[in-house]
Amino acid sequence: MKNKLIHVEHVSKKFRNEVALKDITFSVHEGEIFGFLGPSGSGKTTTIKILTGQLAQSSGQAFVLGNPVEQINESIYEQLGIVTDNSGVYERLSVYNNLVAFAKLLNVEKNRIDLLLKKVGLYEHKHKPASKISKGMKQRLILTRAMLHEPKVLFLDEPTSGLDPVTTEAIHELLVKLKREGTAIFLTTHNMEEATKLCDNVALLNDGLIVEHDTPKNLTLKYNQDKRYEILLRNEKEVILSHTPDAIQQINQWLINDEILTIHSCEPNLEKVFLEVTGRELV
Repeated sequence: MKNKLIHVEHVSKKFRNEVALKDITFSVHEGEIFGFLGPSGSGKTTTIKILTGQLAQSSGQAFVLGNPVEQINESIYEQLGIVTDNSGVYERLSVYNNLVAFAKLLNVEKNRIDLLLKKVGLYEHKHKPASKISKGMKQRLILTRAMLHEPKVLFLDEPTSGLDPVTTEAIHELLVKLKREGTAIFLTTHNMEEATKLCDNVALLNDGLIVEHDTPKNLTLKYNQDKRYEILLRNEKEVILSHTPDAIQQINQWLINDEILTIHSCEPNLEKVFLEVTGRELV
């Protein structure tokens, strides 16, 4: 059984008359990417702030690396990586020296810096001042810094938002590598394809309440009420058939006659699951 690196038990958070989190419970194990999915204002950022010791919960318990979040100190922070909207860079330093500064603090060998810069497409810009690079590049720099010391727990808030597909894929590869090495990754994203591709488990958050919690595959199968098949035939005709005895018979006949080029089942994606559960868009 893998160790729980994050454990949240019946946590709630109130701001005066507003309830931001309502009795949420979940765990994230080593070597797991956990997706925390919900629209803006649903409580995702509040949860990250509680788990990183920036905000106290109103009730319940939360633990990171076996320590109560109220007791997070410098030795714990050295084992965490954090990327949020508030993460910044040293504008006057070069891209490379931004990472050197943190490498010294975290006792990381400098040769890892170039390795990561190449992975995220920043190597050619390493000598540029951080003030002179684009917003997307700064985002990549912040993410690189968070991964520099191969943390045991990585908190990522929309890490690939606004990035091009090639860089996004490179970052996905890095995250999967960290996962295989045992890092627990807590990921918030609006990109449901990203969540489906990367996450071992996801929690759907709506108005501070976890309304569903399972693997992406199990959730899409659970809410696949209208079973359908999308078929491309050799004559280039596209057909969508519902799951009925007549349709199954027709599909079997096409298969016997070798008339099918492709066939796909039409399960809902996570965005449609969220709409089904909450009645609102995941935006």
